[in-house]
Amino acid sequence: MNLDGGSFVGSKLYVGNLNYRVGDTDLERTFAAYGTVKSAQVVMDRATGRSRGFGFVEMGSDQEAQAAIAGLNGKDMDGRNLMVNEARPPERRGGTGGDAKRGGGGRRY
Repeated sequence: MNLDGGSFVGSKLYVGNLNYRVGDTDLERTFAAYGTVKSAQVVMDRATGRSRGFGFVEMGSDQEAQAAIAGLNGKDMDGRNLMVNEARPPERRGGTGGDAKRGGGGRRY
């Protein structure tokens, strides 16, 4: 929400349900129809080097991001229906570093 109480859409978008063959360039090309694409990145698995099936696109403005959401959410791309919405900030991971299954990192007496 913005300060006026209305909804707020940032220019960074989450794109889910991507076909594993889709790359950064494909994503950029698809979103360019809705405005300036500052960046487009498909998230890759570190261990396998394969796409994880989602990515992020940063548009040039909030208005372009809204247009991309309206135009692409639910639309087919390479045989899959895209899920496009505003990217949320990463969740903060807290904790003490202990193993939750074993009751944390504290000493046992």
